[in-house]
Amino acid sequence: MLPFARVAIVGMGLIGSSLARAIRDAMPTVAITASDADPQVRARVSELGIADDVADTAGAAVVDADLVILCVPVGAMAAVAEQIAPDLAPHTVVSDVGSVKESVARVLAETLPGVHVIPAHPVAGTEKSGPDAGFASLFQGRWCIITPPPRADATMVERLAIFWRRLGAKVDVMDAAHHDRVLAVTSHLPHLIAYSIVGTASDLEEVTKSEVIKYSAGGFRDFTRIAASDPVMWRDVFLNNREAVLELLGRFTEDLVALQRAIRWGDGETLEALFTRTRAIRRSIISEGQDTDQPDFGRAHPDLPPGNR
Repeated sequence: MLPFARVAIVGMGLIGSSLARAIRDAMPTVAITASDADPQVRARVSELGIADDVADTAGAAVVDADLVILCVPVGAMAAVAEQIAPDLAPHTVVSDVGSVKESVARVLAETLPGVHVIPAHPVAGTEKSGPDAGFASLFQGRWCIITPPPRADATMVERLAIFWRRLGAKVDVMDAAHHDRVLAVTSHLPHLIAYSIVGTASDLEEVTKSEVIKYSAGGFRDFTRIAASDPVMWRDVFLNNREAVLELLGRFTEDLVALQRAIRWGDGETLEALFTRTRAIRRSIISEGQDTDQPDFGRAHPDLPPGNR
C-alpha cells in the first residue's frame, strides 16, 4: 500500500526534481504536482515531464495533496507556508528537505497551526542546482532524518518514513536541535571552510588565477566542488543554524591554532596522531556505504586498470 497518493513538491531545484523522478520510478501511480516561483523553472519541468501537473502557484499545487514537500531555501519557508496555508486539507502532511530543522519546525508550526507538520532532511545532494540537475537515484542508500515535533501523530510520522524508504533512503528519527548540531559538524562547517579556502585562494594576489586553476587537481579542486553549491541555500543555512555553527566554528578555530602550534614547533608526533585518526574516520565513512573507496573519489581514469577506474 502506498503511504501517499498525491504528492505536491514546492521548489523544483536539485532535490525537488530528484524527488519527482524518484517517486516516478518507485511509486509510478502516485500523482505528482510541482510548483516553483520561477516561471522558467516551471516551463522546464513541464518540458521534462517529471510531474503530472505544474501549478503556477504553491497554493494551487497543494490542493488535494496528502503530502506536501517544501524544497525551498530555509529562509523562504515562512513565505511559502503562508501561501499554501489556505489550500491545505486537514489530513495533509507538510514536510520539507531543509538542512536546518529547529528553525523550520518553529516557522512551519507557527504558520500552519493544526496541520501535520513533520520536518525531514534527506542527507543527499550535489553542488549542481536546477531541475535538470536532479536524478532518481539521489536518495538511494542515503539517510533521511525525520525530526517530528513532540506531539506529532505517530501514524503520520511512520507514513513519511515509509515514503522515504520507498525512495531507497535509510530513515532515522531525532530531535530537531540534535539534528542541527550533528549537521553543523558533518555538513555546515565543511561548507563554510570550503567557501573560506576558495575565497582566500582567490584573494591571494601572488597566486594568479591561472595557477590556481592549473594546479587544482589536488585538494583545492575538491574544495571548489563544495564551494560551488547554491549560494542562496547556504546563506540561509548559516543564518538559521548560527548558534550551532558558531559554537563548532569556535572549537574548530581552537583545534586549528593547536595544529598551527604543532607545525611551528616541529611536533611531528602530534601531526601524525591527528592524521592517523582522521584517516580512520574516512575508512569508517566508506564502510558505512556513504562514499566509494575507488581511487580519486571514483573519478573515471581510462588509463587505470579496469578494477581501479
